[in-house]
Parts: sequence; structure tokens; C-alpha cells
Amino acid sequence: MILPAETPVTVIPMTATHAPAVLAIYAAGIATGTATFETTVPPWDQFHQGKLPGHSYVAVEDDTVLGWIACSPVSTRPAYAGVVEHSVYVDPAASGRGVGRALLERLITSTEAAGIWTIQSGIFPGNTASLALHERCGFRTIGVREKVARQGPTWHDVILLERRSPVVL
Repeated sequence: MILPAETPVTVIPMTATHAPAVLAIYAAGIATGTATFETTVPPWDQFHQGKLPGHSYVAVEDDTVLGWIACSPVSTRPAYAGVVEHSVYVDPAASGRGVGRALLERLITSTEAAGIWTIQSGIFPGNTASLALHERCGFRTIGVREKVARQGPTWHDVILLERRSPVVL
């Protein structure tokens, strides 16, 4: 379904009622081969496990989930309590409508309010839309993990990005 660009998007907390749509959007991301090293969609309980409460959202329009964002702690060590890693996925039918930006801006707001000072992500070099989105939202490239993991027989690099909060520091 192609949605008009001027239609407003609402970002709300992700709940289990969103599971089918969230997992379907994740499956679409997996299918691209440029969004994740994962090859299968896990069950909801496994997917949702480890996500930080209060920092998982969906973008909706007329009860249709257009995208999702969630984050997890990078470490259990107390020194890293303010550092999270996130994932953001948009339904291909809603691409180019600002859904990813609305989700990422909401995550930035919620994490800063919770005292989180760094949001990080690893993005495939070929995922140019995600790289551009993150740059527009204040992320910077901090390095490249060369041939960090494989998809089948092919090794891939991952670009590491982070956004340091100007509010929490």
C-alpha cells in the first residue's frame, strides 16, 4: 500500500499488540540483505527480550504500523549504563515519508530524558538511506568494522555510528 507523503504519522510505545506488524517489517528488512546479519525472524518474546523498557516505539497511521525502533543496552557494566544500541526499520511501502526520522527523533527524546548519553548503531555501507537518516539526526561515523561478520559466504563491513547527547553530558 502506497501512502501519501502528506499523511501524518504518530509515534507511540511498542506493545505486544504490534508484534505481527513489527515482525513483518523486520522480515522485510532481513530480506533486503542490507539491514542485518540475521536470517530469520525470531518469535516475539525472543525479539522483545533485552529491549529497554520505555524506548521501543512504532510509527502508526490509522492503526497501520509503518515502522519501529527499539534499543538495548550495550553492556551490563555500570560504566556503560548510558550507552545503548538501536535498530530502526520502516515498512518499504512507507519509505521516504519521514517515518524513520520520526522514530529516531522520538528515541533520542526518550533516551535523553532517561539520562542516556550515547546511542550507537552499526549499519551496512550499502544501506545509504539509513546512513543518511542517521547523519540528519546528528549521528557521526566513528569507524568501520571490516569484515566483521558473514552473510552466507560473503564477509561484510559495518559502519559504526554514534550520537552523543548534548543534553546529558
